[in-house]
Amino acid sequence: MRKQKALGIVCAVLTFAGAVVGTAISAQEARQSHGQETVVKIVAQRFVYTPNEIVLQKGQPAILEFSSLDFMHGFSIPDLKIRADLPPGQVTRVALTPEKSGVYDFLCDNFCGAGHEQMNGRIIVKD
Repeated sequence: MRKQKALGIVCAVLTFAGAVVGTAISAQEARQSHGQETVVKIVAQRFVYTPNEIVLQKGQPAILEFSSLDFMHGFSIPDLKIRADLPPGQVTRVALTPEKSGVYDFLCDNFCGAGHEQMNGRIIVKD
């Protein structure tokens, strides 16, 4: 009985710790510079991209690095003619070098359920 109770407490603590770490990682925009390119980590999950607003510099190469947690989401920036499938459990890398400043909307283009229409965001390209 004591072993079961202790095991239950350990499992609860590990589950809580995993949730805290996962939330901290997914809620934060992870930006890293590798040489001249900027890498932005994005999590796709019904019905949101995290982060859903990304700021890039005009002329600066960027890699958008996607992880889908639950579904084969899509990623599309219609104005830039960029599109990718985001299979769950895999990392999908999308390279772009924005040539014009402005705001570019992106969206999930694989129907993922009742909240699909709200799964979008924007890329802000600054001079």
